[in-house]
Amino acid sequence: MELLCVMIVPFLAALAALAWRDNRRRPLLLPAAGAIHAACTLRLLRAPSAPLPDAWLSLDALGLLLLALSSVLFLGCAIYGVEYLRRREERDNRLFVACYLFMLAAASAVAASRHLGLMWIAMEATTLSVAPLIHFKRSDRSLEATWKYLIMGSVGIGLALLGTYFLALAASGSSGGGYTLHLDDLLSLGPRLSVPWLKGAFIFMLVGYGLKMGLAPLHSWKPDAYGEAPGMAGAALAGVLTGCSFLGLLRVYQICAAAGQLDFAKDLLVLMGLLSLATAAAFMVSQKDFKRLLAYSSVEHMGLLALGLGLGGGGLFAALLHFINNGLAKGVLFLTAGNIHRAFGDKTLGRVHGALRRVPVSATLFLLGFIAITGSPPFGLFLSEFLLLQAAVAAGRWAVALAVVGFLAMIFFGMAGTAFSVAQGDPPDEPVRPGQGDSLLTTMVPGAFALALLVLGLYIPAWLTSRLTGAASLLGAP
Repeated sequence: MELLCVMIVPFLAALAALAWRDNRRRPLLLPAAGAIHAACTLRLLRAPSAPLPDAWLSLDALGLLLLALSSVLFLGCAIYGVEYLRRREERDNRLFVACYLFMLAAASAVAASRHLGLMWIAMEATTLSVAPLIHFKRSDRSLEATWKYLIMGSVGIGLALLGTYFLALAASGSSGGGYTLHLDDLLSLGPRLSVPWLKGAFIFMLVGYGLKMGLAPLHSWKPDAYGEAPGMAGAALAGVLTGCSFLGLLRVYQICAAAGQLDFAKDLLVLMGLLSLATAAAFMVSQKDFKRLLAYSSVEHMGLLALGLGLGGGGLFAALLHFINNGLAKGVLFLTAGNIHRAFGDKTLGRVHGALRRVPVSATLFLLGFIAITGSPPFGLFLSEFLLLQAAVAAGRWAVALAVVGFLAMIFFGMAGTAFSVAQGDPPDEPVRPGQGDSLLTTMVPGAFALALLVLGLYIPAWLTSRLTGAASLLGAP
């Protein structure tokens, strides 16, 4: 019942948003649906069960992680969104609210899909539902960012579809002449899968889902989309949409592990991970737009996720923990960056400075988000990045570990220059526009995300360790 609830409730709420004429009260659907979704997700977390055999929709430990993170981010952003959309009453929010809810329904379907064809359909639904969120400002730049996102996303999802076909072909010779895309069937066939078709499937799905994740050099849509999207849409892009694509990559990784072809997959993942870190480091050193800076930060952390998979062993646990930490950190940064953007009416360093005086709570949380996202103690990303480096050393990949440390140092100093420039100094002479300063709803949510990151840096609850360990075991972790 709860599994159906997490998909049906946001879908029905989205339909209600399309029918509701009251522009002022319509955003209340967001926290209402988010609270029900979170309650059902909590029930699923407290009493997880093994996936049902032959079911197309059933949760395993990997899907449960995506569902839980999506639910937490959505509920927080939904609470934030009530105040944000109240401050944007001059704009019709019907499509924005409906698409935000459709995104949650589609992401929940991705998390629960045991059939890779169904997962691909749900993944495409998330892509389409997010596009109107990017264009909410109705500016020329947001229109350009939306088209770039749609075009690149369509290329990525098309390549992923081709990889999905290859998986069916890989199974055709070992399943009685038939084709199957059910995850359980593919895992059980394992060593009997056609190796050439499986390798082709992994390459196309890595490129396709990697493009949607924003792995370099497939990241070109991210700076524009993240730079133009409202803060709550950026948090959804960085936490939910990329999380769905990451799960798609995890599924094909599972199949490669079952087929004994992980060495091939790991080399490609390590290469993509290092390339993403290098790209992020190069573009963050001189970045003058603090919202585009967050896009390159996302490229960095998607690279770390790929790197954790490529290292295997302890790197799998580290990657999954990092997935949770990164989603929470992006929630802090995108929501506070949106607050700062509204307070100044700009997002470039030439116009934005002195945020600690103009919006002190948002600026403080933005700085805490910067400390967290760069892997500094005592926040959760320090622990997950440390575990990732430990996995690299344990695997004897000293060159990889040193390269990661070097890139992370460059990224830290690049982000520090931008973050402190935004926060320090004297603000421009013009006063804060009415309704554009700090408020309880616009700062409470990123504050809660920052607190969660602090807790995860000091202590990982036993139940979370158990869920992460179970999810890592599905990927082949000992």
